[in-house]
Parts: sequence; C-alpha cells; structure tokens
Amino acid sequence: MKALVYDKNIEGSIKLCEREMPEITDPKDAIVKVTLSTICTSDLHIKKGFVPRANNNVILGHEFVGEVVAVGEEVKKLSVGDRVSANCETFCGECYFCKRGFINNCIKGGWELGCRIDGCQAEYVRVPYADNGLTKLPDGVSYEEALFVGDILSSGYFGAEMCDIQKGDVVAVIGSGPVGLCAMMCAKYLGAGTIIAIDIDETRLKIARENRLADYVFNPCRCNIEEEVKKLTENRGADGVIECAGTGETFEMSWKIARPNAVVGVVAMYEENLTLPLPEMYGKNLTFKTGGVDAVHCEKLVNLIKEKKISTDILITQRFKLSEIQEAYKLFEQKPDGCLKVVIEKTTITT
Repeated sequence: MKALVYDKNIEGSIKLCEREMPEITDPKDAIVKVTLSTICTSDLHIKKGFVPRANNNVILGHEFVGEVVAVGEEVKKLSVGDRVSANCETFCGECYFCKRGFINNCIKGGWELGCRIDGCQAEYVRVPYADNGLTKLPDGVSYEEALFVGDILSSGYFGAEMCDIQKGDVVAVIGSGPVGLCAMMCAKYLGAGTIIAIDIDETRLKIARENRLADYVFNPCRCNIEEEVKKLTENRGADGVIECAGTGETFEMSWKIARPNAVVGVVAMYEENLTLPLPEMYGKNLTFKTGGVDAVHCEKLVNLIKEKKISTDILITQRFKLSEIQEAYKLFEQKPDGCLKVVIEKTTITT
C-alpha cells in the first residue's frame, strides 16, 4: 500500500513509498481502511525533529476516519463494516491513569499513532485497543463531519474544560487556528458568555467573527491586548484563557490577560522550553493546566455533531489525494492565507 513515511535521513524528512499492509498483531486490534485523514501541526514537529520519541521510518498521521475491515477476537464494540473516527491517543482503559481519565499518560499508550507506531497517512492502519481508540459513527454523521473529533475538536474541548468555565464567563482564546476555533466552539457550548479571539492572522480572526465563534477579535500587532481585555472585563482580565498558539510571546500573554484567580489552559505544543516568571506573577494566584489532550469525550462530541450543536465544517480549506500528500504537507507547513485544515482523500466517499 502507499504510505507517507518519516525519514530523518533524507531531505525534507518525508517520503511517499510502498509499505506492507498492516495486520492484526493483538486480539484488541482493528484494521481500518482510511477514508479521510488530515495533517496535524504535531506532524510538522516530528518532521522538524522536535519530537525525540518519534520513531524513524514511522508512517505519519493520527487524525482520520474510515471503515473497519478486520477486528481482533477481543474487540467487542466494533464490527467489520462500521464507520469510525479515530482517537489521537492510544489507551488501554485499565491502567491507573486511564481509569482516572488521564489517557494521554496511559502506561501502555499515549501518542502512539504516527509517532511510535505506524499512523494513518496510508491506505490502511492498525489501531491498538480498538474499542477505546475508535468511535463508531451513527447514521446522520458523515466522515467529513467526524474527521476532527479525535484530535483537534477533542483538544479544543480539553482546553475549554481545563478552564472550569462558569455560565457567563469571559474566555480568551489565543490562536485562531483549527484548535483555537474548536476551543471557541467548546467554550461557548460549556457556557462562556463572551469569547475573545486573539491572533496576528486577520483572515483567521475574520473566520472566528463571521462564524460567530468569537464576540470580539483582536490582533496584538494592532492593539494592546491587555488593555482591550481589561476594557471588556471591568479591569479584571479574562476568567479563563486557552493558549493555542505556542510561542513565547503568546505564553506570556496568556497569564498577563488572565484575571487574578483565573485558570490558564495551555493546549499549545512549544518548540523550546519556556520560563514561568513566578515573582512577576506573584499575587495573581493563577492556576495553570497544560499538557497533551486527554481525548475522553469522543462519543459525546460525535453526538453533539449529530445534534448540530457543534460543527467543524468550516475547518476544511484544502483537499489532496494520497498521491499528492507531499505537496499537501508542503502547503500546510507554509500556511497560506485562509489555510486551516488540509484533508487527504484516500477513497471515493459515499457517506
């Protein structure tokens, strides 16, 4: 089968090549025929060498939907022919962390697909612990609608949930890319009264505003963000801040625009270590929550999509075939105006 492989020893670090079809190696496995996949920024972190735990020659990708074509004998919830969306995390469901909902730190999993084991930028993929890692799609939810459930939509929900949002809260979202837009959707669903979108990309701010995901949009290149947030909050600051951008400047902004006793939820992945300036922020009594997404709400998110309470339709901006995937990665890395999520089509879509 065709697959996109990470190879740190070649120019560009990725190649489209032939690989063996995956097989069931554990009774909890399932094999999925990939219908649609997408490119995640974390793929680019691997490509650039910023993820030391990534295995060389691994097939990239972890965000996909498709059809189950084989199941191991211990798979109970899924059958051949089921349409499914994938969780970006691999988790056993039985260890100390899994039982507490901390699946990102599963002792037998975590971020495995497309990092430690072969991922979805191929025609077929093996999914360990399939009953946990795959969510069956109900009638009325298309592949496209469910494509982002297991990663960026879960990440947006994770960020919003970290902020302990109370009804009517003012929530600032730094970064209006795909994860930031999902965070806005989820913050609104969880009860935020006012959502502030912050980005240096005017096109993305326009998307947030025109799709009514944000009540206010600000570009830090054009205004003083701290002052603008204080104007909207009787000089307090935001009740919750979701950091989705991932730079040193946005990390600093996140705690500066938060009110005292607020929660800062950091969803972004950084490419270098950052310093937490405790003396400077002393007295604000902030709570920081950060880390890889615990994507434990996939079934709930699918149902919210079915009920039309959340929609990620606006996120798909470019489409490529698997044969064009290297071009797709190049475009996604360049981030031209208006680019949000690039979809890789593997087969003819009928549902």
